[in-house]
Amino acid sequence: MADALGIIAGGGDLPRAIAESARASGRDVFILALNGTTDAWARDFPNEWLSLGEPGRAMKAFRAHGCSDILLAGKVQRPRFADIKLDAKGVLAAPRVLAAALKGDDALLRALVDMFEREGFRVVGAAEAAPDLIARPGVMGRVRPTPENENDIAHALKVARALGALDVGQAAIVCAGLTLAVEAAEGTDAMIARVSALPEHFRGTKAKPRGVLVKAPKPIQDGKTDLPVVGVETVRKAAAVALAGIAVEAGGALIVDRAAVVAEADTLGLFLCGVAA
Repeated sequence: MADALGIIAGGGDLPRAIAESARASGRDVFILALNGTTDAWARDFPNEWLSLGEPGRAMKAFRAHGCSDILLAGKVQRPRFADIKLDAKGVLAAPRVLAAALKGDDALLRALVDMFEREGFRVVGAAEAAPDLIARPGVMGRVRPTPENENDIAHALKVARALGALDVGQAAIVCAGLTLAVEAAEGTDAMIARVSALPEHFRGTKAKPRGVLVKAPKPIQDGKTDLPVVGVETVRKAAAVALAGIAVEAGGALIVDRAAVVAEADTLGLFLCGVAA
């Protein structure tokens, strides 16, 4: 295996989608799966399983499988650092990683990227490894946003970018110009769920869906890690709280299983669109 793509795979569908896209393009793929986090799909690829805190073992595995490019993808719950078993390289890197973790998720990810790049690996983003997952501009399904929806999208983008600049989150929900929810450490699904607890005059109803979910990358990101993601479950959860639709920053967000996502949005009556940065 030469010039293979090595994927450090967290939870969720994103790392699987990237791996399948890269393999479909003709590239060899090796999965570094995390114990207790990565799903069983990883066994469909050459793989090795390890725990957080073993960067030395990870780098050895990548070199053994000819991986020149490394990608980090998927959800990883931040662990209690006192509970992590460290290998020798992990012990050396721990002070820098711990210091970065105190500054926020983006700083932590940058520290991990830097650690691999210092060892001669090239860390790449999903836009390069799986360009077919990147959201394109325009409406992706049959449902189109109304003028009110478009105004809400514009406002929600401003909110999401302001949050991202502070390394808080990547998403916001706006209805009739009112910000209903913003994403923080709880993640997008929990943020969406909070909308259902709001009074109906603030939000949409089954009879009259209103409001939009917007996802955009943090301005402080370099594109190598943690781009916002929309999947089928995102669409279902947005419909469950009577949102009118979902918008993402074109070129700065990922659509996992695009055909299925668009079909689900059409079925549930939501719009799905990519908007210019």
